[in-house]
Amino acid sequence: MDVSKSTHSGRAIPFPARDALPFRPLTPRRGRLWLGLALSGGIGLLAWRRRSLTSGGALGAMATGTSIFGLGGWPWGLSLIYFFVSSTLLSHFHAREKAAIAADKFSKGSQRDLAQVAANGGMASLYALANASARSEALRETLQAGFVGALATATADTWATEAGVLSSARPRLLTTGQPVEPGTSGGITLPGSLASALGAFSLGLVLWLTGGLRKSLASLPVISLVSGLAGSACDSLLGATVQAMYFCPTCQRETERPIHSCNTRTQPLRGLSWCNNDVVNFFATLAGSLVAIVLHGILHVFSALRKRTLSRQEL
Repeated sequence: MDVSKSTHSGRAIPFPARDALPFRPLTPRRGRLWLGLALSGGIGLLAWRRRSLTSGGALGAMATGTSIFGLGGWPWGLSLIYFFVSSTLLSHFHAREKAAIAADKFSKGSQRDLAQVAANGGMASLYALANASARSEALRETLQAGFVGALATATADTWATEAGVLSSARPRLLTTGQPVEPGTSGGITLPGSLASALGAFSLGLVLWLTGGLRKSLASLPVISLVSGLAGSACDSLLGATVQAMYFCPTCQRETERPIHSCNTRTQPLRGLSWCNNDVVNFFATLAGSLVAIVLHGILHVFSALRKRTLSRQEL
Protein backbone atom coordinates (compact mmCIF):
# COMPACT_ATOMS: atom_id res chain seq x y z
CA MET A 1 0.00 0.00 0.00
CA ASP A 2 1.22 3.51 -0.79
CA VAL A 3 1.11 6.00 2.08
CA SER A 4 0.20 9.66 1.75
CA LYS A 5 -0.13 12.36 4.43
CA SER A 6 -3.61 13.66 5.21
CA THR A 7 -3.99 17.42 4.78
CA HIS A 8 -6.38 17.61 7.76
CA SER A 9 -5.06 15.61 10.72
CA GLY A 10 -1.49 14.97 9.71
CA ARG A 11 -1.99 11.23 10.12
CA ALA A 12 -0.83 8.88 7.36
CA ILE A 13 -3.69 7.60 5.22
CA PRO A 14 -3.01 4.49 3.15
CA PHE A 15 -3.88 4.61 -0.54
CA PRO A 16 -3.95 1.59 -2.83
CA ALA A 17 -0.89 1.05 -5.03
CA ARG A 18 -1.12 1.75 -8.75
CA ASP A 19 -1.40 -1.97 -9.55
CA ALA A 20 -4.23 -2.36 -7.03
CA LEU A 21 -6.49 0.22 -8.61
CA PRO A 22 -9.83 -1.19 -9.88
CA PHE A 23 -9.21 0.46 -13.28
CA ARG A 24 -6.23 0.90 -15.57
CA PRO A 25 -4.82 4.38 -16.18
CA LEU A 26 -5.71 5.83 -19.59
CA THR A 27 -2.60 5.47 -21.75
CA PRO A 28 -2.21 7.57 -24.93
CA ARG A 29 -3.00 4.57 -27.14
CA ARG A 30 -6.04 3.59 -25.09
CA GLY A 31 -7.20 7.19 -25.19
CA ARG A 32 -6.87 7.26 -28.99
CA LEU A 33 -8.84 4.01 -29.22
CA TRP A 34 -11.71 5.50 -27.22
CA LEU A 35 -11.57 8.75 -29.15
CA GLY A 36 -11.43 6.85 -32.45
CA LEU A 37 -14.48 4.85 -31.40
CA ALA A 38 -16.35 8.05 -30.51
CA LEU A 39 -15.43 9.88 -33.73
CA SER A 40 -15.96 6.96 -36.09
CA GLY A 41 -19.17 6.05 -34.29
CA GLY A 42 -20.49 9.60 -34.67
CA ILE A 43 -19.48 9.83 -38.33
CA GLY A 44 -20.83 6.35 -39.03
CA LEU A 45 -24.16 7.18 -37.40
CA LEU A 46 -24.44 10.43 -39.37
CA ALA A 47 -23.57 8.64 -42.62
CA TRP A 48 -26.14 5.93 -41.85
CA ARG A 49 -28.83 8.54 -41.19
CA ARG A 50 -27.94 10.27 -44.48
CA ARG A 51 -28.07 6.87 -46.22
CA SER A 52 -24.43 7.00 -47.25
CA LEU A 53 -23.80 3.76 -45.31
CA THR A 54 -25.88 0.71 -44.52
CA SER A 55 -26.02 -0.45 -40.90
CA GLY A 56 -23.28 -2.98 -41.65
CA GLY A 57 -21.25 -0.29 -43.39
CA ALA A 58 -21.56 1.97 -40.34
CA LEU A 59 -20.29 -0.82 -38.06
CA GLY A 60 -17.41 -1.45 -40.47
CA ALA A 61 -16.54 2.25 -40.47
CA MET A 62 -16.50 2.23 -36.65
CA ALA A 63 -14.13 -0.76 -36.57
CA THR A 64 -11.86 0.74 -39.23
CA GLY A 65 -11.78 4.18 -37.62
CA THR A 66 -11.15 2.82 -34.13
CA SER A 67 -8.25 0.61 -35.21
CA ILE A 68 -6.58 3.25 -37.39
CA PHE A 69 -6.96 6.04 -34.81
CA GLY A 70 -5.88 3.92 -31.88
CA LEU A 71 -3.04 1.94 -33.47
CA GLY A 72 -1.86 4.30 -36.19
CA GLY A 73 -2.07 7.64 -34.42
CA TRP A 74 -3.58 11.06 -35.05
CA PRO A 75 -2.25 11.67 -38.59
CA TRP A 76 -3.50 8.27 -39.77
CA GLY A 77 -6.91 8.76 -38.18
CA LEU A 78 -7.38 12.28 -39.54
CA SER A 79 -6.35 11.07 -43.01
CA LEU A 80 -9.04 8.40 -42.82
CA ILE A 81 -11.62 11.02 -41.86
CA TYR A 82 -10.49 13.15 -44.82
CA PHE A 83 -10.94 10.19 -47.18
CA PHE A 84 -14.39 9.34 -45.89
CA VAL A 85 -15.77 12.89 -45.64
CA SER A 86 -14.43 13.99 -49.04
CA SER A 87 -15.70 10.83 -50.75
CA THR A 88 -19.11 11.18 -49.13
CA LEU A 89 -19.44 14.83 -50.19
CA LEU A 90 -18.47 13.92 -53.77
CA SER A 91 -21.00 11.09 -53.83
CA HIS A 92 -23.79 13.57 -53.01
CA PHE A 93 -22.77 15.88 -55.87
CA HIS A 94 -25.31 15.34 -58.72
CA ALA A 95 -26.61 12.43 -56.65
CA ARG A 96 -29.70 11.82 -58.82
CA GLU A 97 -27.70 11.37 -62.00
CA LYS A 98 -25.29 9.04 -60.25
CA ALA A 99 -28.13 7.03 -58.70
CA ALA A 100 -29.53 6.27 -62.14
CA ILE A 101 -26.14 5.03 -63.36
CA ALA A 102 -25.58 3.04 -60.14
CA ALA A 103 -28.93 1.29 -60.50
CA ASP A 104 -28.12 0.36 -64.09
CA LYS A 105 -24.41 -0.48 -63.92
CA PHE A 106 -23.06 -1.01 -60.43
CA SER A 107 -23.49 -4.22 -58.46
CA LYS A 108 -24.58 -2.17 -55.42
CA GLY A 109 -26.39 1.09 -54.85
CA SER A 110 -25.06 4.39 -53.52
CA GLN A 111 -25.09 3.13 -49.90
CA ARG A 112 -21.77 1.52 -48.96
CA ASP A 113 -22.12 -1.76 -47.08
CA LEU A 114 -19.72 -3.69 -44.82
CA ALA A 115 -17.95 -5.43 -47.71
CA GLN A 116 -17.31 -2.12 -49.48
CA VAL A 117 -15.93 -0.52 -46.31
CA ALA A 118 -13.67 -3.53 -45.72
CA ALA A 119 -12.50 -3.53 -49.34
CA ASN A 120 -11.51 0.15 -49.21
CA GLY A 121 -10.27 0.42 -45.62
CA GLY A 122 -9.27 -3.13 -44.69
CA MET A 123 -5.71 -2.92 -46.00
CA ALA A 124 -5.15 0.40 -44.22
CA SER A 125 -6.40 -1.18 -40.98
CA LEU A 126 -3.95 -4.08 -41.39
CA TYR A 127 -1.07 -1.61 -41.63
CA ALA A 128 -2.33 0.10 -38.46
CA LEU A 129 -2.36 -3.25 -36.65
CA ALA A 130 1.21 -3.92 -37.79
CA ASN A 131 2.25 -0.42 -36.73
CA ALA A 132 1.10 -1.13 -33.16
CA SER A 133 3.80 -3.79 -32.74
CA ALA A 134 6.56 -2.04 -34.74
CA ARG A 135 9.65 -1.30 -32.66
CA SER A 136 11.96 0.55 -35.07
CA GLU A 137 11.44 3.95 -36.66
CA ALA A 138 12.44 2.56 -40.07
CA LEU A 139 9.73 -0.11 -39.89
CA ARG A 140 7.11 2.43 -38.78
CA GLU A 141 7.96 4.69 -41.74
CA THR A 142 7.68 1.71 -44.11
CA LEU A 143 4.30 0.76 -42.67
CA GLN A 144 3.19 4.38 -42.97
CA ALA A 145 4.12 4.30 -46.65
CA GLY A 146 2.00 1.17 -47.07
CA PHE A 147 -0.87 2.83 -45.25
CA VAL A 148 -0.76 5.96 -47.39
CA GLY A 149 -0.55 3.86 -50.57
CA ALA A 150 -3.64 1.85 -49.63
CA LEU A 151 -5.70 4.86 -48.58
CA ALA A 152 -4.48 6.97 -51.52
CA THR A 153 -5.67 4.21 -53.88
CA ALA A 154 -9.10 4.14 -52.23
CA THR A 155 -9.29 7.94 -52.45
CA ALA A 156 -8.08 8.09 -56.05
CA ASP A 157 -10.48 5.37 -57.20
CA THR A 158 -13.47 6.87 -55.39
CA TRP A 159 -12.81 10.40 -56.66
CA ALA A 160 -12.26 9.06 -60.20
CA THR A 161 -15.57 7.20 -60.13
CA GLU A 162 -17.54 10.13 -58.73
CA ALA A 163 -16.12 12.56 -61.32
CA GLY A 164 -15.90 10.14 -64.23
CA VAL A 165 -19.59 9.17 -64.31
CA LEU A 166 -20.46 12.85 -64.87
CA SER A 167 -18.05 13.30 -67.78
CA SER A 168 -19.60 14.64 -71.01
CA ALA A 169 -17.21 12.45 -73.01
CA ARG A 170 -17.72 8.69 -73.10
CA PRO A 171 -15.22 6.65 -71.05
CA ARG A 172 -12.73 4.46 -72.86
CA LEU A 173 -11.76 0.98 -71.76
CA LEU A 174 -8.23 0.97 -70.32
CA THR A 175 -7.19 -2.19 -72.17
CA THR A 176 -8.47 -1.45 -75.68
CA GLY A 177 -9.38 2.24 -75.79
CA GLN A 178 -12.88 1.29 -76.95
CA PRO A 179 -15.65 3.75 -75.95
CA VAL A 180 -17.96 2.34 -73.26
CA GLU A 181 -20.98 3.53 -71.30
CA PRO A 182 -20.48 5.72 -68.19
CA GLY A 183 -20.00 3.59 -65.09
CA THR A 184 -18.47 0.64 -66.96
CA SER A 185 -15.75 -1.09 -64.93
CA GLY A 186 -12.35 -0.50 -66.50
CA GLY A 187 -13.45 2.68 -68.26
CA ILE A 188 -11.44 5.87 -67.77
CA THR A 189 -12.09 9.56 -68.52
CA LEU A 190 -9.96 12.69 -68.41
CA PRO A 191 -12.01 14.31 -65.59
CA GLY A 192 -11.88 11.04 -63.66
CA SER A 193 -8.11 10.74 -64.10
CA LEU A 194 -7.56 14.33 -62.96
CA ALA A 195 -9.80 13.77 -59.93
CA SER A 196 -7.89 10.57 -59.18
CA ALA A 197 -4.56 12.43 -59.14
CA LEU A 198 -5.96 15.25 -57.02
CA GLY A 199 -7.47 12.84 -54.51
CA ALA A 200 -4.28 10.81 -54.12
CA PHE A 201 -2.03 13.85 -53.78
CA SER A 202 -4.33 15.64 -51.32
CA LEU A 203 -4.51 12.51 -49.13
CA GLY A 204 -0.73 12.44 -48.83
CA LEU A 205 -0.67 16.17 -48.18
CA VAL A 206 -3.18 15.81 -45.33
CA LEU A 207 -1.10 13.03 -43.77
CA TRP A 208 2.06 15.15 -44.00
CA LEU A 209 0.36 18.27 -42.58
CA THR A 210 -1.26 16.44 -39.67
CA GLY A 211 2.07 14.74 -38.98
CA GLY A 212 3.68 18.10 -38.25
CA LEU A 213 5.33 18.84 -41.61
CA ARG A 214 8.33 16.72 -40.65
CA LYS A 215 11.16 17.00 -43.17
CA SER A 216 11.69 13.23 -43.10
CA LEU A 217 8.10 12.74 -44.31
CA ALA A 218 8.09 15.47 -46.98
CA SER A 219 7.97 12.81 -49.70
CA LEU A 220 4.56 11.51 -48.53
CA PRO A 221 2.48 13.62 -50.99
CA VAL A 222 4.57 12.37 -53.93
CA ILE A 223 4.46 8.76 -52.71
CA SER A 224 0.71 9.12 -52.24
CA LEU A 225 0.24 10.55 -55.74
CA VAL A 226 2.26 7.86 -57.53
CA SER A 227 0.94 4.91 -55.52
CA GLY A 228 -2.64 6.17 -55.64
CA LEU A 229 -2.54 6.50 -59.42
CA ALA A 230 -0.88 3.08 -59.73
CA GLY A 231 -3.49 1.47 -57.50
CA SER A 232 -6.33 3.19 -59.35
CA ALA A 233 -4.89 2.01 -62.68
CA CYS A 234 -4.72 -1.52 -61.25
CA ASP A 235 -8.39 -1.18 -60.27
CA SER A 236 -9.30 -0.20 -63.85
CA LEU A 237 -7.18 -3.01 -65.30
CA LEU A 238 -8.79 -5.65 -63.09
CA GLY A 239 -12.21 -4.17 -63.82
CA ALA A 240 -11.62 -4.49 -67.57
CA THR A 241 -10.23 -8.03 -67.44
CA VAL A 242 -11.16 -10.27 -64.49
CA GLN A 243 -14.11 -8.54 -62.78
CA ALA A 244 -17.38 -10.38 -63.31
CA MET A 245 -19.58 -8.58 -65.85
CA TYR A 246 -23.02 -9.53 -67.10
CA PHE A 247 -25.33 -8.72 -70.01
CA CYS A 248 -29.05 -7.94 -69.73
CA PRO A 249 -30.89 -9.49 -72.71
CA THR A 250 -33.94 -7.29 -72.06
CA CYS A 251 -32.22 -3.91 -71.89
CA GLN A 252 -29.29 -4.94 -74.10
CA ARG A 253 -26.89 -3.39 -71.58
CA GLU A 254 -23.72 -4.44 -69.76
CA THR A 255 -23.90 -4.46 -65.98
CA GLU A 256 -22.20 -5.73 -62.81
CA ARG A 257 -25.53 -7.07 -61.53
CA PRO A 258 -26.55 -10.75 -61.78
CA ILE A 259 -30.11 -9.41 -61.59
CA HIS A 260 -30.51 -6.19 -63.56
CA SER A 261 -32.53 -3.19 -62.39
CA CYS A 262 -35.35 -4.34 -64.73
CA ASN A 263 -35.51 -7.58 -62.67
CA THR A 264 -34.13 -9.65 -65.56
CA ARG A 265 -31.59 -12.36 -64.79
CA THR A 266 -28.47 -11.39 -66.67
CA GLN A 267 -26.04 -13.57 -68.62
CA PRO A 268 -22.31 -13.90 -67.82
CA LEU A 269 -20.31 -11.76 -70.23
CA ARG A 270 -16.69 -11.85 -69.02
CA GLY A 271 -14.51 -12.14 -65.94
CA LEU A 272 -14.49 -14.47 -62.95
CA SER A 273 -17.77 -15.12 -61.15
CA TRP A 274 -16.26 -14.58 -57.67
CA CYS A 275 -14.43 -11.38 -58.60
CA ASN A 276 -16.86 -8.55 -57.89
CA ASN A 277 -16.07 -4.87 -57.38
CA ASP A 278 -15.22 -5.35 -53.70
CA VAL A 279 -12.56 -7.95 -54.56
CA VAL A 280 -11.13 -5.61 -57.21
CA ASN A 281 -10.99 -2.72 -54.73
CA PHE A 282 -9.18 -4.82 -52.13
CA PHE A 283 -6.49 -6.00 -54.56
CA ALA A 284 -6.13 -2.47 -55.92
CA THR A 285 -5.44 -1.08 -52.42
CA LEU A 286 -2.96 -3.91 -51.89
CA ALA A 287 -1.18 -3.00 -55.13
CA GLY A 288 -1.14 0.69 -54.23
CA SER A 289 0.34 -0.04 -50.81
CA LEU A 290 3.10 -2.22 -52.28
CA VAL A 291 3.98 0.47 -54.84
CA ALA A 292 4.22 3.00 -51.99
CA ILE A 293 6.51 0.74 -49.96
CA VAL A 294 8.82 0.17 -52.95
CA LEU A 295 8.88 3.88 -53.75
CA HIS A 296 9.62 4.71 -50.11
CA GLY A 297 12.51 2.25 -50.15
CA ILE A 298 13.94 3.75 -53.36
CA LEU A 299 13.74 7.29 -51.98
CA HIS A 300 15.33 6.16 -48.73
CA VAL A 301 18.28 4.64 -50.59
CA PHE A 302 18.74 7.77 -52.70
CA SER A 303 18.60 9.94 -49.57
CA ALA A 304 21.24 7.80 -47.85
CA LEU A 305 23.51 7.94 -50.91
CA ARG A 306 23.09 11.70 -51.12
CA LYS A 307 24.04 12.16 -47.47
CA ARG A 308 27.08 9.94 -47.92
CA THR A 309 28.19 11.94 -50.97
CA LEU A 310 27.80 15.24 -49.14
CA SER A 311 29.75 13.98 -46.13
CA ARG A 312 32.61 12.89 -48.40
CA GLN A 313 32.65 16.26 -50.10
CA GLU A 314 32.93 18.00 -46.74
CA LEU A 315 35.97 15.87 -45.92
